[in-house]
Amino acid sequence: MRIENITLRELRMRLKSPFETSTEVTWERRVLLVEVGVDGLHGWGEITAAEDPFYNSETTDTAWHITRDFIVPSVLGKSVATAAEVGALLDAIRGHEMAKAGVENALWDIEAQQNGVPLAKLLGGTRQEIPSGVSIGIQALTSTLLEKIECELRAGYQRIKLKIKPGKDLNVVDAVRKQYPEITLTVDANSAYRLADLDRLKALDEYQLLMIEQPLAWDDIYQHSVLQAQLRTAVCLDECIHNSFHAEAAIRLGACRIINIKLGRVGGHTGARQVHAICMQHSIPVWCGGMLESGVGRAHNIAMSALPGFVLPGDVSASQRYWDEDIIEPEVEVRPEGTIRVPETPGLGYSVRRKRVESLTVRQEHWKA
Repeated sequence: MRIENITLRELRMRLKSPFETSTEVTWERRVLLVEVGVDGLHGWGEITAAEDPFYNSETTDTAWHITRDFIVPSVLGKSVATAAEVGALLDAIRGHEMAKAGVENALWDIEAQQNGVPLAKLLGGTRQEIPSGVSIGIQALTSTLLEKIECELRAGYQRIKLKIKPGKDLNVVDAVRKQYPEITLTVDANSAYRLADLDRLKALDEYQLLMIEQPLAWDDIYQHSVLQAQLRTAVCLDECIHNSFHAEAAIRLGACRIINIKLGRVGGHTGARQVHAICMQHSIPVWCGGMLESGVGRAHNIAMSALPGFVLPGDVSASQRYWDEDIIEPEVEVRPEGTIRVPETPGLGYSVRRKRVESLTVRQEHWKA
């Protein structure tokens, strides 16, 4: 595969409603799409960086800069036998996993098209459907949260995840458990706590949670091992796992019992498969986290989630939960039983709506070898 051309676009896409975590409130997504051309084929990837550096150190603007000034010059005009070889061309660039993932994942799309197979199958996926959960942001009123949960359960979602932070945790979880004692429930702290909050975190043990996601610092593994040893509830790590080495260290230290795999955070499908392999080796369940992606990023998440180790419902949910109109067709839909069908057509399995993309694009650059 000779990388003949690359187009980088920024789209502005407004969410149906604001999404609040322990660190930020998001209304509008600045979506970065990467389109790569190889031998007359076009592959699509999404750079899932947020608008600000509150999830990790990457942002929309830093990702644009790194892609334009470093990634494109490193790969344009180069030839690779497989998408997995792109990483070697980018090894000199430290970090910036989300920017790298945008380009690599577009090439995985092309490789699947060249081989005439669905991307999920090329990656090693075995599932025809994936279980779907939903993440609900922090709400001003608990009554509003309960209404949203009821709506999501009626839609069929198999797992409810609550964003929490100090002051919006125990009372909220208690109210939810009283209303819904049997549902599969998790909480996500996005690094809002410290070990000094141990008593508050231990109190969550009483609510039969599937997991507590990334409760401590975004770049910590060791202190999570101290915490996990004192909790009955499984700790799930997210922000601090950037590669398979981090995953193995966390598992061997006993820092978690579950790992969330986000394509952007681990540098793309190659890194995701490596983390997945380590977790399978140690019998650690994984699931796919979300970054408020457009349909392009969502389609890549679906393909990844078809791998056998993804045994827990992920955050891959329906397009209509987030957007009045997505940029792919068909849009992602969740079946009444709470599953999403894995596409069976070659490549990504969804068509990018170019006119829709163009109408949302606020800047773009194109490079040709």
